[in-house]
Amino acid sequence: MKSTARSKTAARLAKIAQRKARQRKKVKAPRVDGAVLEGMEVIHPHAAGIDVGSTENYVCVPARSVKAGEPNVRCFGVFTDQQDDLVEWLLACGIKTVALEATGIYWLSLCDKLEAAGIEVVLVEPRSVKQVPGRKSDVMDCQWLQKLHTYGLLSGSFRPEASIRRLRTLMRHRLELTQAGGSCLQQIEKALIQMNVQLHLVISDIQGETGLRIVEAILRGERDPKALVQLRDERCKKSTVAEMEAALKGHYTEELLFVVQQSLESWKHYQKQMATCDQEVAKALSALPTAKPVQRELPPKPIPAAPGAKKTKKRSGRGNNELNLDLKEVSAQLQRVCGVDLMNVCGLNLLSVLMLIAEIGLDMSRWRSAKAFSSWLGLCPGAKISGGKVLSRRTRKVVNRASTILRVAALAVGRTDSWLGRFYRRKRAHLGAPKAITATARKLACIIYHMLKYQEDFVPLDIMVYELKAAEARQRRLRREAEELGFELVQRKEVA
Repeated sequence: MKSTARSKTAARLAKIAQRKARQRKKVKAPRVDGAVLEGMEVIHPHAAGIDVGSTENYVCVPARSVKAGEPNVRCFGVFTDQQDDLVEWLLACGIKTVALEATGIYWLSLCDKLEAAGIEVVLVEPRSVKQVPGRKSDVMDCQWLQKLHTYGLLSGSFRPEASIRRLRTLMRHRLELTQAGGSCLQQIEKALIQMNVQLHLVISDIQGETGLRIVEAILRGERDPKALVQLRDERCKKSTVAEMEAALKGHYTEELLFVVQQSLESWKHYQKQMATCDQEVAKALSALPTAKPVQRELPPKPIPAAPGAKKTKKRSGRGNNELNLDLKEVSAQLQRVCGVDLMNVCGLNLLSVLMLIAEIGLDMSRWRSAKAFSSWLGLCPGAKISGGKVLSRRTRKVVNRASTILRVAALAVGRTDSWLGRFYRRKRAHLGAPKAITATARKLACIIYHMLKYQEDFVPLDIMVYELKAAEARQRRLRREAEELGFELVQRKEVA
């Protein structure tokens, strides 16, 4: 017995040692010789590389662009005059395209100046630069960028046009205001709970009409639950009058009432800021150009839903964070700039469409296909393959606001009785909710890409046709599994 246990322990220790050895083993990237690069075809002869930092910018230009004896690498500061000197030096050297390597926001002002001067800017992600092997330690980052960009080995990140960037800045600022206002409401609810005023249990939302009336009455000095219940809206159905009266009995303290008052004033301030921001959003949206009609061959249309099919109704009421604008006017403006009505897609409302357009823009030619667009959003399965063996199919981790919008929309789609809703529920039963959300979000991404590229309205697929296709796919899978196990799948004949 002891020898058997010792042998099992030795085998287990040997496996652990082998696993650690594999982890320590580093796969070295092949070294790229400088002579190999010199022999490659030059794609950008007038290219420069800039390593952008918070306090200084290192710039490298081709050696032939400067006079003999002058260095082709210079360091510039980050002040406006110093950035102007950097741009003038690049123009004097005849530079036509620049590769920028930067993180954060330090590159934005310099990029705008370079684009205004007519120089093409390629924003390079540091991770993609590290994936190119052959860099020596004695070469500065800007020199390596310039060399790689000269031979066309760098790909630029997505950056929309100026009009879309303006809308994106405003929508992101509006989101921050919304989050700040939500934090104030959480502080109000926390202070009320500490005073044992369980208002959140008897109403749906503190920022609704009933909640605000009661909170403001408490701040004015009203403590009688019966008087506070009189402020209840007749449409409030989450609780009864007796339950609300019991929930409003608490022990009030001055310091917590002060917190409630300060938080309520801050929330109202953020609401005013959002209303002002919405006016700027309307101006930015009206400044976008009208979509031009697309004349190209369209892919085959899906089979539409039956005329009598039940359509999913969009909620027409205003939410807590809806735009403080004329919704019909904003919808008409969005349809003008997009060429189609994206609100017809299941799961998307006016605010989500506006946020989505602010993130991805209107020009779908920036991506070669819907698959490339989904990959940029991080909604496609990974493909880590080594030696013909699939190591991982895990979705690539990305920080993409448009992807988050589509995931939230996919969760809403799952509650609808549409073919997309049935697709979500089928994937959820098979793979679980997280993967089902990703798969449905990818479907939405492909639909939006198709609509913006071809300017064709969304045609909902007939549910019966979708169910037939799903049944055929299941039969094919069962036949394949039966053949792998050495069986034959036979259809059962019904007895008359």
